Formats: sequence, structure tokens, C-alpha cells
Amino acid sequence: MISGYTKPGFESVQEAFIENFELRNELGAACCIYYQGEKVVDLWGGIRNEATGEPWEEDTMVLVWSTTKGLSALTMALAHSQGLFDYDEPVSKYWPEFAQQGKEKITIRQLFAHQAGLVAFDELGDKEVIANMDRLATILARQKPAWKPGTRHGYHALTLGFYQSELLRRVDPKGRSLGKFFQDEIATPLGLDFYIRLPEDIPNTRLATLRAPKFGISAMRTAPVRFILAAINPRSMARRSLVGTEFCLDEDRIYTRNYEVPSGGGVGTARAIAHAYGVFAAGGKELGLREETLQELKAPPVAPLHGFRDVALKTNTCYSLGFSRSLPKDPFRPASAYGMPGTGGSFGFADPQYEIGYGYVLNGFGTSFPTDPRSNALCAAMYRSIGVTDLYSDL
Repeated sequence: MISGYTKPGFESVQEAFIENFELRNELGAACCIYYQGEKVVDLWGGIRNEATGEPWEEDTMVLVWSTTKGLSALTMALAHSQGLFDYDEPVSKYWPEFAQQGKEKITIRQLFAHQAGLVAFDELGDKEVIANMDRLATILARQKPAWKPGTRHGYHALTLGFYQSELLRRVDPKGRSLGKFFQDEIATPLGLDFYIRLPEDIPNTRLATLRAPKFGISAMRTAPVRFILAAINPRSMARRSLVGTEFCLDEDRIYTRNYEVPSGGGVGTARAIAHAYGVFAAGGKELGLREETLQELKAPPVAPLHGFRDVALKTNTCYSLGFSRSLPKDPFRPASAYGMPGTGGSFGFADPQYEIGYGYVLNGFGTSFPTDPRSNALCAAMYRSIGVTDLYSDL
């Protein structure tokens, strides 16, 4: 059932991976860890397709929902490192049409920290609207913020990636979307099996099918009561923020092809996620990252005026530069770590303090909020393997 490689000293990660199948209802999954630039764990196992019983293979890819946001944020960080924009400049400096409905002073830092109030679309339309980037840009520009930007924050579940992509199209000399920029500048140079725009030529046999996807609803068992109530209310900010995520799925081809959703439509392997984060965590020389950008990524987040209460998720959250960051009892624990979990349990992050890149993907949705006990068990074992015992000490 379990295949892959574990470097001596990291056997406890493999044990935790096996226990996830034995004790935590794992269906199919993969976990990969880079430590100080070296791949030390690369495991996969279980069932790729529950209906047919086909096994999870070495090159199996899966939809990772919001874990995609982390790869998108890495892409924007690389663009920053290339001098294409400044985090503290207004978005409208690079995208003049954005300066509508009171958005003229919103900085890129505020937008990426989910502080812009652009949680949901008042107008979205169908799948074809999202696929037409010029038409989508018009809708994005005329959206009115739900609150005064910079005063609060709330999870931009779907919208953030579209705003990031249009900004990148404006500043990139080649006019590339976020998915194309990621493929050209990160995925191809590093040899990553990860796509923010899944191409036509990827066969279904490489894709894991999801067990009973419920979008955001399946992760509510341990969620705050206020969030549960909001999620089942079709008029709530939380529910409206998820409209459009269903377009990532395709009945005939498992996942939609040639369709770019930078906040939640990424498809790939744990190996790719860990490798990308591992490069950033270890200094980014393979991508030519500037030290200034690396320092920005691990710098303390800037809180909105009214603190870290998330008006969409109804709990305390912390975001910076497109990533989720540490709060007490948060998934990352190390203060300088940055990454993003996804609905159902997937997770990826960089820990620059210990030079770790971590990736975990799965197709059997979990029911915990905001992180999954299967990933937590793997992370606890990972840190113990390098002699760090004060992180995940409660596991």
C-alpha cells in the first residue's frame, strides 16, 4: 500500500503516514519533505480512485483547493523579486481601472493579506466569464469592497487569485497570467508536476478522484458555530465567497482543463509543493530570488486595524503576502513559516528557520477546521526527526 523513500532519521514520518491509513481514515495520499535543500521524505500510497480501486502512483496528481494559494503567492513573490512591483504601492499604480468604488488606495500588501474587502463577486456569471480574462478584469475592477480596506480582514476564498493574476498580467512584460507565469518561471525550471491551469494532455489515469467533495462544507465538524451558520446561508459572505469553486470539477475528465483558478484550482503532487517551498526556504538560488523578497516573506504580518478576527471565517486568522501565517494553535507553529492549507486537508508550507519545504496531498476529504489531524501528525513527526521538540508538542 505504501511506496516511496524515507531518509534514515525520518522513519517516524513514514510511521505517521502509515498510521494515517490505519487510524485516520486515509484513502489515498502523498507526503514529501525537503530539508536543507535535500529531499528526505517522498511517500505515496492508498487508493487513487475509490470507485475502481486503482492505486495511488508515484506521479498521481490531485486537486488541492486552497493549497493552490500558496503556489500562487510564491509566484507573486518571484515577480516581486524580479522587480515587477512593490508590495507597498497601490494596486491602481499598475492597474488604473482598479481605482473604482473606493479602491484607489488599496495597497498590494493589503490585497494579498485579505484586507481589501473583495471577498466575493457581486457579479460573476458562468464559467466562461472566468475563462475570459479580459472580461473578468472588468468585473474585478468594478467590485465594491465589503468594508473599508485595511480595517478588517476576511478570507478571499476565490477572488484573491484572480486579482493577483490580473495584477501580474499588467506588470509582466510578456503579459502572462499567474498560471502561465508559474509554469514558465517556477514549475518548468524546477521540474514540478503542478499546474494552476491543467493542460489537455494530462490523462485521467494520472488524476486522483475526490471522495465526496463538499467544497467548504466538509471541513465544518470542528469549525466555529458562527462559521457553520454562515456557510449554510446562501447570502452570507462566507458562502458567497465560494461561488465558482465547483467549476474546477469536470464529470468526464475529473478536473477542468485549460481553466485557471489561482486561488483553488491547482492540481499536482506533494513532491512539487514541497520542492517549490523547499527552494524558497533554503534561499531560492535556483530561481534567483533576492534577499529582500525572502525577508519580506518571513517578516511579521501587518494586522488590520481591528485585529485578526476573520469576518468571513468567523475565527482568528492571520495572512501576509498571500500566505497563511502563525497564530497560537495554528498549523505552522514557527513564526517565520508561510504556506497555505486547503479544503479537505492538503497543506504546503516553507519554514525558513529550519529550511523545510513540506507538501501533503490527499483525495479523502477530512472534516477538521482549519487543519487536518493527518497532516498535523506528519508535521509533528517531521520536526521530531530534526530534533525540534517544542513544535506540535501536544501531538
